[in-house]
Amino acid sequence: MGKRYCLTLDLKNDPELIEAYEKHHQSVWPEILKSLEESGIESMEIYRWENRLFMIMETVDGFSFELKNEMDLKNAKVQEWEELMWKYQNALPGALPGEKWKLMDSIFEFRK
Repeated sequence: MGKRYCLTLDLKNDPELIEAYEKHHQSVWPEILKSLEESGIESMEIYRWENRLFMIMETVDGFSFELKNEMDLKNAKVQEWEELMWKYQNALPGALPGEKWKLMDSIFEFRK
């Protein structure tokens, strides 16, 4: 069984930019979807509240953010997508230069 990761990121607090960002995610480029699958991501969901984003990723065993980053750096279409997305995104306070999505720590879980 793979692992679940939860990440967060802010958008620029501009309704027009937020709307445009959501439109991009209604028709994500096929090359981006292929890169997600090839990196070992089995499912991904993004939720928004105002300008705060929350992502849930389910991955295969052995998934690695380091390997995904290496793959992304070699993929011109992924780099094009990421550059486009920076138009809409704001780094979180405390993020290092160039850091986007930040991993969240699990602090509570309920299962029946």
